[in-house]
Amino acid sequence: MIHVNSLVDIVVFGIVGAIMMAALVGLLLVVSGRPGGISPGLQKAFAAAALALLVAVPTLGAIDALASGAGFWTAFAVAACVAAVVAGVNIALSPLVAKRQGGTAGVLTPSLPVFAVGLVLCLALGLVATALAALFV
Repeated sequence: MIHVNSLVDIVVFGIVGAIMMAALVGLLLVVSGRPGGISPGLQKAFAAAALALLVAVPTLGAIDALASGAGFWTAFAVAACVAAVVAGVNIALSPLVAKRQGGTAGVLTPSLPVFAVGLVLCLALGLVATALAALFV
């Protein structure tokens, strides 16, 4: 039964994180449409908010998994999958922001190295989130 709960955790926290990330990117799109564009300080604030979201939502998923009696590795799998969903939404919507700002420089194109780096980052985020969750539970 723990495996079903972990799948539910992935779906629930993945959807919540995806919606929150889409809302953050949408807000960035609105702000970048101003005549003056977006200032570097505001770009850093949005990057910090996205990073906080990429850590907080998987941590909450791992906390829920650990609180339901799952082990560390199950909580790690939940956190890594939730981080992958949230990061996937961020990567999928980033070309919209780049197009709105008038350039496509710096936009990642899907390739095997990009997916490999993304996988490693999601696993690292999952490990950090599970370690944080273990401190809270």
